[in-house]
Amino acid sequence: MISKSILETIPDERFRAVCDGIITDMNRLPVMGAAIGVWHEGKEFGAGFGVTNVDHPLPVTDETMFQVGSISKTFTATAVMRLAEMGKIDLDKPIRSYYHELKLKDDAVAQKVTMRHLLTHSGGWDGDYFNNFGSNDDALTKLVEKLADLPMQVPFGKIFSYNNMGFALAGKVIEIVTGKTCEEALRELVFEPLGLSKTFFFPRDILTHRFAVGHEIWENEVKVARPWAVGRGIHPVGGITCSVKELLRYARFHIGDGSIDGKRILSATSMKMMQTPALTWTNEQYVGLSWNIVNYGDTATIGHGGATKGFLAQLRIVPSRDFAIAMLTNTSRGGLLNVAAVSAALKNFLGLEFPKATPMAVSANKMDEVVGGYANIFERYEIKREKDELTLHETQLIGFPTPETPLPPPVPPMKMGFYGEDKIVVLDGALKDARGEFLRDESGKIKWFRLGARARLRE
Repeated sequence: MISKSILETIPDERFRAVCDGIITDMNRLPVMGAAIGVWHEGKEFGAGFGVTNVDHPLPVTDETMFQVGSISKTFTATAVMRLAEMGKIDLDKPIRSYYHELKLKDDAVAQKVTMRHLLTHSGGWDGDYFNNFGSNDDALTKLVEKLADLPMQVPFGKIFSYNNMGFALAGKVIEIVTGKTCEEALRELVFEPLGLSKTFFFPRDILTHRFAVGHEIWENEVKVARPWAVGRGIHPVGGITCSVKELLRYARFHIGDGSIDGKRILSATSMKMMQTPALTWTNEQYVGLSWNIVNYGDTATIGHGGATKGFLAQLRIVPSRDFAIAMLTNTSRGGLLNVAAVSAALKNFLGLEFPKATPMAVSANKMDEVVGGYANIFERYEIKREKDELTLHETQLIGFPTPETPLPPPVPPMKMGFYGEDKIVVLDGALKDARGEFLRDESGKIKWFRLGARARLRE
């Protein structure tokens, strides 16, 4: 059990209340380690709880390094925008103009897809492919070549569906136009200009600092998740490791107008473009150029989550209020904790609350309409009806970070309820409060189920 005695050392009442909730949730879930950082109106707050590694425990602090997963995509997008301003990338020019070898299942899409499609997750193919092609400089190229094998999942350019491989392709374009590895390019274009001296990709750099390991829970026993590192090809997709202190410095840049410490990095126009809705995520959320955009009334927030093996991360920024919160956890149940902490911080510091999705009664016919299986290459969802109750059953189909990695423990079924026309909310379990929706084809039939930002095709 994590003691609450640390709360006595936190003078700010708002931050102390958020941390109190974090400790309560860590003990309940459980979560082995967590770090939080908050920036608000020129003041920074930070704290760490629990341990880095259940087998070799060290205390977590706000300087402990965690994998941040897909938050890395916003770094990749920031690098792309810098290259666009340098005239090296045109967001609306076909990717084949840079990467002539691009092959997709649908050659018509391969001819038309642009960087803007990649950054807004609208390429249309199934993007949840992961594999480790070694640690050499050609790892990203080998990964991107697998795009040719991935089926189309949604109509090109029309539907937002989270696409990891789209950002792998963006990383490949960065390599081509810079003549450097993706890691070198991001260091020169983003890390160094923003003063991120402890933000890394490679274990050889991370091992000289205090870092956390991921954990999974098997039959109520906490175990270290292995392997620790993601494959090198996934680096532009989700390969960054850093602390909440580093994430807050990165967030402060995106709060502003493209300058940091008096130095211009991006134009205000590019910053605004990244934060402007391009496609609908759900009826309440949108996607910009990599950023997830959520409006709390008239207040716009931007952010991104991340998940790797045993690590869960959240970054949420409110530019108009000079506010950011970073949450990093190292256990598979950390997602629930992260969402709760972010919500508490937004409420305590800014008075922002997202309206709850209230389940409503629907007809048996309505429930029967959505029953069935929905899948992509990575996982399958099955929706079942038992009397007047819908349940969601999740099955991961291949391992992560490689297809051969042992599958994680099974996820217990989760209850779901409708809160609007074709809109559902998860009522309990690992995805509690997650919102999804059923998407229809031109004939009006349900063809996709979008949850966790991915539109899975109906079987």
